[in-house]
Amino acid sequence: MAIVTCQNVTIGYDGHAVAEKLSFTVSDGDYLCIVGENGSGKSTLIKTLLRLQKPLDGKIEFGGGLGQNEIGYLPQQTEVQKDFPATVWEIVLSGCQSMCGIRPFYSRSEKDTAKKNIERMGISDLVKRCYRELSGGQQQRVLLARALCAANKLLLLDEPVSGLDPKAAADMYSLIKELNAEGITVIMISHDIAEAVKYATHILHLGKNQFFGTKEEYVNNGTGKYFITENGGEDCA
Repeated sequence: MAIVTCQNVTIGYDGHAVAEKLSFTVSDGDYLCIVGENGSGKSTLIKTLLRLQKPLDGKIEFGGGLGQNEIGYLPQQTEVQKDFPATVWEIVLSGCQSMCGIRPFYSRSEKDTAKKNIERMGISDLVKRCYRELSGGQQQRVLLARALCAANKLLLLDEPVSGLDPKAAADMYSLIKELNAEGITVIMISHDIAEAVKYATHILHLGKNQFFGTKEEYVNNGTGKYFITENGGEDCA
């Protein structure tokens, strides 16, 4: 079942297009990796899918009963955010804010959801720690737990391994793959094409040579072969 359908979508800012005529479908359980050159519109597309901005043209439809409060988002971190003075518990629990409505407090159910996702990410021993004292890999686990509090159907991830050391990056890729295997649909931006393609079911390549299709189709496509080789991987199927 398609949960996101884009038809001839043009995205950009202030009337200036950065990517045009994008057409692709994300079905329940897919793992879509968005790749492409810098400035090709990857982050802009994610913000458009989050309805933080409107497409300049075309149509985006959400199906499968997908509600706005069922989409989790893990953005790129800024240096200021990495230094945020809050506990792990406070940050993860804040992912439940969309469920609170006008209530000025979190319900028992929302607290249980936060606890479950903290355990899911293997960070139970960090709940009382200050976020800014954690390593990069630990911080990303905290933010992923927060995103999971907001999502039970779809996760949007913008460069989730950016700035991580190789082991932490591998651990993050493994966590995301496990979540996908559990039934959560994933849309992820990555500059690490060769590594990301190992986990994806589908690839959307933005830029001069746009492509959308399965991972197998991408690795056998001229654009895919070129960029995978450039990124250090020759056999990602």
